[in-house]
Amino acid sequence: KTDFDADFQRMITEFAWGTVWNSDAIDRQTRHMLTIAILAALGKEHELALHLRATQNTGLTSTQIKEVFHQVAVYAGIPAANTAFGVAKKVFAEFAEE
Repeated sequence: KTDFDADFQRMITEFAWGTVWNSDAIDRQTRHMLTIAILAALGKEHELALHLRATQNTGLTSTQIKEVFHQVAVYAGIPAANTAFGVAKKVFAEFAEE
């Protein structure tokens, strides 16, 4: 975060984390699976990696994440899922190093 993007970062933090993620209409694991699927489908690799790292806080398993990517393959295309699997393998390798 810099002076240039501070207002934008504050807005995202307040809306995404303060409003959307704090809603109890959908449990956090389901919300996280939805987020991962959307990011994978859109090809947002950087954000996908961030959310995959955060699965350590929401308790998603690698099996659940794999199933999410299977859904992505069917509904958003195999290339999107293939990229998502690649991102996940890198993130999981980081977990193993810790």
